[in-house]
Amino acid sequence: MKLRDRLGIGPRRQRQLAWFMEVCLVGMFFVGLYEGTTGIVVNAALALGVTQLPAVLERDLGIPMDSGLVLWITAAVFLHVFGSVGLPGVSGTPYGSTWWYDHVTHALSASIVAAAGYAGARAIDEHREDIYLPPRFMFVFVLSFVLAAGVFWEIIEFAVGALSSIVGAESALTQYGLEDTMLDLVFNTIGAIIVAIWGTAYLSGVVDALTDRLDVRSRG
Repeated sequence: MKLRDRLGIGPRRQRQLAWFMEVCLVGMFFVGLYEGTTGIVVNAALALGVTQLPAVLERDLGIPMDSGLVLWITAAVFLHVFGSVGLPGVSGTPYGSTWWYDHVTHALSASIVAAAGYAGARAIDEHREDIYLPPRFMFVFVLSFVLAAGVFWEIIEFAVGALSSIVGAESALTQYGLEDTMLDLVFNTIGAIIVAIWGTAYLSGVVDALTDRLDVRSRG
């Protein structure tokens, strides 16, 4: 049984939650404009773009994106931007005042990356008769894929921060030191492990759709 079924959150409620988060992202975008905070504006704009990806994938590629997957993706980007903005009238932001918040957002974001890697690898496994990826290999692959993406992201954060310091501009990404980077990678791994264990239950429809597209391309 899926987690959403255990919690009793139906598809309609999931769509409402995703829509509410998108509206909040629009609000945070304008908060960034009002305050002149480049980081918030850039992050909110990018997050809003990501929230539109499920609809594009479903419309243009025929990949089924049920309400649970849409909520999963939307929550990941929403919590990231919210961590930099916080609640109106409350001093401090979740990233700055709540020690565990950054770890939760990294684990959630890593789970999205892991899901993409898992679905792609499984689709290739299903499509090609000469390729067989046993479950243990898939587990290791998902972990390696996420760790590589996590290291790449940390390098981007460092590069953006360094470039912003050179040009005297506000950085859209923030690094808090080596210890924080190591913890980020640990929680990235946790997100990857969750997907590696339970990915089949949540991503089977996406895998089937990707496999069908690969089959059609090979026949064409």
